[in-house]
Amino acid sequence: MSFIDFFFFGIYPYIATGIFLLGSLLRYDREQYSWKTGSSQMLSNKNFRIANILFHVGIITILLGHFAGLVIPYEVWHLLGVSLAAKQLIAMGVGGLFGVLCFIGLTMLVKRRLFDPRVRATSSAMDTAILLLIYLQLIIGMVTIYISSGHMDGSEMYNLMSWSRYLLTFRPNEAVEFISGVHWVYKMHVTLGITLFVLFPFSRLVHIWSVPVQYIARNYQIVRQK
Repeated sequence: MSFIDFFFFGIYPYIATGIFLLGSLLRYDREQYSWKTGSSQMLSNKNFRIANILFHVGIITILLGHFAGLVIPYEVWHLLGVSLAAKQLIAMGVGGLFGVLCFIGLTMLVKRRLFDPRVRATSSAMDTAILLLIYLQLIIGMVTIYISSGHMDGSEMYNLMSWSRYLLTFRPNEAVEFISGVHWVYKMHVTLGITLFVLFPFSRLVHIWSVPVQYIARNYQIVRQK
C-alpha cells in the first residue's frame, strides 16, 4: 500500500465529505442569494431544453446507479439472486445507455457555454470549470465500461464495492487494500468524483440540495385567461 493510494482513497474521501457538508451549510447560512442554478436559458434558448433534459436524465440515473453499485452491500445483491458478473453486466448496459444520453446533452451544454458569446460573458470561472470537470468525469466513466468488458467476472466491481464498504464503516486501511490494485482509470474516476464533492459548496451544484420535491404533492396552479 503506497502513501499516495492511502491518501487519495483512505484520507481524501473523509476530507471531501467534511468540506462538502460543512461548506454547503456555511454557504446556505451566509450566501443564500448565490444558492441558485444561475440559469442562462433566457440568454440563449436554442436546443437548451433538449440538452438540459438529456443531461439531467442521464446524470441522475448514473448517480443512482453508482449509489446502488457502491453503497448497497453485495450480500443484498446475492440475496436477490444477482451475481457480481450479472451486476457488472447490468451496470455496463445501464451506465452505457444513460452515459450516452448524458454525453450528448452535456456536449451541447459545453459547446453552448464555451462558444455562445452571451452565455460565455455571463459565466463565472467556476461555472465553466465544473461543467468541464463533469464532462471529463463522464468520459472517463465511459472508458471504464470498455475496460470492464475485458474482465466480466465482476472482480473489479467487487474490489470497488469493498473499498466503499470499508470506507463507510471507517476502516480506511482495509478499504485501500481493495482499491490499490484496480486499474488506474478506475482510480482516476474515483479521485475526480471525490474532487467534485470538494468543489460542490463553491459552485452552482448546491442547487441539488434544493430539489423541489414538494412540487409532486403541490396542488395544481389555476391559471385563467383574461
